[in-house]
Amino acid sequence: MNVPPTGMASRLAVVLVSPKTPGNMGAAARAMLNMGASDLRLVAPRGDHLDSGAVAMAVHAEHVLRQARLYPTLAEALADRDLSVGTTARLRADLPPPQHPATVRPLVRAASAPALVFGPEESGLSNDDLELCQAAVRVPTAEYASLNLAQAVLLVCYEFLQGQDDVEREAPLERRAATHAEMEHMYGHLRDTMLLTGYSDEVRVQHTLRLWRAWMDRARMTTADTRLFRGLLRQTRWKIQDARKAAAATAPEAPVEAGPTS
Repeated sequence: MNVPPTGMASRLAVVLVSPKTPGNMGAAARAMLNMGASDLRLVAPRGDHLDSGAVAMAVHAEHVLRQARLYPTLAEALADRDLSVGTTARLRADLPPPQHPATVRPLVRAASAPALVFGPEESGLSNDDLELCQAAVRVPTAEYASLNLAQAVLLVCYEFLQGQDDVEREAPLERRAATHAEMEHMYGHLRDTMLLTGYSDEVRVQHTLRLWRAWMDRARMTTADTRLFRGLLRQTRWKIQDARKAAAATAPEAPVEAGPTS
C-alpha cells in the first residue's frame, strides 16, 4: 500500500533536468520514497521513465514514477515553487557558491513549496539552470566529488527532511513567499527596465541581472514585495515614455527643402 507523504515531504518537489538513464530515474524515485517525498518532476527526459529498467530500479516506488510530471523546460517545472535549490559540485562565474545542505535547510523548511533540482548525469546543471534557483548546495565529499544521481537525491533529501516532524510544530509563516514564476516575471521586467533606462546594454545585461538576482534571491521576497517592486518599474517606464513623447511634441520640425523647379 502506498502511504501518502505528510508534512514537509508532501510539499517538496524533486526535479530531474534532462535525465538520461531510465534506471537512474527509477533509483531516484526509490531514493525519494525512502525519505518520504513523492513529487517527481522530469524536465525533457532523454529516456523513458516508465521503461522496464526504471520500474525495476524503483521497486516499491513505481507509483512515484507513474505519477511523475513531465515539463519541456526547467522554468515551467518550477513555476509554482517558492524556493528552488540547485545542486552542483563546481564554482560558477557570476553565481553564488554552493553551500552545505545544512546551511540551506532553514530556507527549505520555511518554504511552502520548495524544489530540489538535479542536473543531467554526465554534466550536472548548467549556469542557466542554476540561475533559476535561489540557492545552490554541494554535497560534501572527498576529492572525488562525482555522485550517482540517485545517491545525490537520497543525500540531499535526507538533509532537508530529517527531523521534519519537529519543524511541523513550528508556527506557520505569516507571509507567502513569491513563487518562481512571480520572481521570473519580476526579473524579466527588471531586465527590460535596465535596457530602457540605459542602466545596462545587451552585451552586459545578463551579467548585471545575475548580480541583481543573487541579491534579491537572498531577500526571500514575498508576492507583495514583487508587486511593490514591479510597480516602481512600471512607473519608471511610464515616466521615460512620457518624457520622450513630450520631447518629440516640442521638438522643432525640420525645414522642408524646396524641390527643383522646372
